[in-house]
Amino acid sequence: MIDTATAGLAANPADAVIAPVVDVVVPVYNEERDLGPCVRRLHAFLHANFPFSARITIADNASTDTTMLVAEGLAAELDGVRVVHLDRKGRGRALRAVWQDSDAQVVAYMDVDLSTDLNALLPLIAPLVSGHSDLAIGTRLASSSRVVRGLKRELISRGYNLILRTSLQAKFSDAQCGFKAVRTDVARVLLPLVQDGEWFFDTELLVLAERIGLRIHEVPVDWIDDPDSRVDIVDTARKDLRGIWRVGRALTTGQLPINELRAAIGREPLVEGVPLGMVGQLVRFGIVGVGCTLAYLALYVALQPFTGPQAANFLALLITAVVNTAANRAFTFGVRGTAQAVSHHFQGLLIFGFGLLLTSGSLYALHHWWPSAEVHLQLVVLVIANLVTTLMRFVGLRWVFRDAGAGRGELAATGGTR
Repeated sequence: MIDTATAGLAANPADAVIAPVVDVVVPVYNEERDLGPCVRRLHAFLHANFPFSARITIADNASTDTTMLVAEGLAAELDGVRVVHLDRKGRGRALRAVWQDSDAQVVAYMDVDLSTDLNALLPLIAPLVSGHSDLAIGTRLASSSRVVRGLKRELISRGYNLILRTSLQAKFSDAQCGFKAVRTDVARVLLPLVQDGEWFFDTELLVLAERIGLRIHEVPVDWIDDPDSRVDIVDTARKDLRGIWRVGRALTTGQLPINELRAAIGREPLVEGVPLGMVGQLVRFGIVGVGCTLAYLALYVALQPFTGPQAANFLALLITAVVNTAANRAFTFGVRGTAQAVSHHFQGLLIFGFGLLLTSGSLYALHHWWPSAEVHLQLVVLVIANLVTTLMRFVGLRWVFRDAGAGRGELAATGGTR
């Protein structure tokens, strides 16, 4: 929310009436030294090389030095430059405040250090103006990108994006490059759902956009690291991991209205009812399976002395079967919300019944042929039986969730909600 705002527009009154095609936001906090050179360079580039009408918005994030005075001077000096002041820090807050109220067709932002080569700005904006894409991001991790930065930042960046791909199934390559744009109509729909107001803002916006089927255009960039960067890497990493956990939990529990958004502004699959890729499903199913198997074995060992082998097997398998179905429903097969949840769990329990029959039968055969078998030997037999059960569970769950894609397509076609 903007607490106070100061707008310095061009001397030409028409600039205050005619909306620009692009609104480029430059978030700043205590940048009194670099702000002037940055804005003048960006302004000169837009006037000389950019085919679309553009405005520069300096978003002052509660600076405590003379940044605001410098920004107001630039707004008075240069046409098409304005200033917005916020009383609270946070890049995400600044972008939300400007983007949601902008009258431009496309809103963008870039870091004040201009680490990204400005020649990438037109490739970033053009697909959005044409309507081909919904969001656009600069990527430093493409093979054709040219990047100059230290090994530490390189490893942190690649590690963070690997975590995103593993935990949130993100397919975009570079979440934190300070060079992004989005169609304004899309931004207005997504922004109310983005909770973070700091550095995780970018990631949260991109994950949400990707999940509802929006097209994210990636532009390889030339990028030179700013040696004077004041980002607290440890604090930022801690907050990012907390954000990943929060968004992952919201996606898993259905708190985010993915189906409704997909029906409203998302892009549906070209062919309805086609399931998610087999390889991706296997990887995610394997992750869930390892976790549930470890939980199953731990429960069995804990319960076996009190209940005996068969009862311990039944209880451990029942508990982990419910967790397994819920996790695979959301994580592996991408089914969100409560629609058909009871039916899915019932069918999951039928698959559980097969697993119970197989594991209980294995235990019965073991004790029949080797009555004095120790717990560790019981675990070996159960692990083998569970491997077979897991294979059958994957096949069974693919059948249970076979209509997930078609359900999303039906939702989009009717324009309704579930």
